[in-house]
Amino acid sequence: MPAFSLLIVAIGVYAKVQKATDTVRDTFLIDPAVILIVVGVVMFFITFCGCIGALRENIRLLKTFSFTLTFVFLTQLAISIMGFFYSDQTRGALGKFVKKAIVHYRDDLDLQNLMDYIQKEFKCCGWNNYTDWSWNLYFNCTHENPSTERCAVPYSCCTPVPGETVVNTMCGFGVQTQKYLEANKLIFPVGCADKAVLWIESHLLLMGALALGLALPQIAGIVLSQILISQIQDEITSVL
Repeated sequence: MPAFSLLIVAIGVYAKVQKATDTVRDTFLIDPAVILIVVGVVMFFITFCGCIGALRENIRLLKTFSFTLTFVFLTQLAISIMGFFYSDQTRGALGKFVKKAIVHYRDDLDLQNLMDYIQKEFKCCGWNNYTDWSWNLYFNCTHENPSTERCAVPYSCCTPVPGETVVNTMCGFGVQTQKYLEANKLIFPVGCADKAVLWIESHLLLMGALALGLALPQIAGIVLSQILISQIQDEITSVL
């Protein structure tokens, strides 16, 4: 585990140095590279305290491990509960992120790939619907826009053509000028917000299993560390 946490830190540092751009920092509330570095450092600290504390039977390190792991677990639980009860605010925050990602779609290749992946996987276009792509400078559908991509949407919005070997990157040209039913023949006109809600509702069991899979090892670590602390204290007491 300490090696894995150091790997996360290394990836975060690499992303910070090589990949982080002003566009990405402006789109995300917090720089993803910084998040990776912080998570890696916290994981290393927790696993280091746990491993060394158990090997050396050091009560202070074990107590630090138990306290830190409990704090992390309760923080995750609080965030999950807040996300559930404040679903409208959560949806609004995600909407702001997607809007910024649409605005900066052509400014950063990694951000562009992320939006294309989301739209392909969820079979959606934009946040509310396909006309959201007018937020982008290049796809804006006003008459004053001189871009050749005016009133278009990215190719990731397009419905796949059976047997197509070469992706038609111009399949979404002019789609914003079409009505919903007409656009539905060429693209996925539904916004990613509705698709995300449907995905969550249809994968509640999977999400519950993942949450349980994350929670159980943490609870086990807290319980086992407390048992080990109790055993060490009993040994010290018996010796004295």
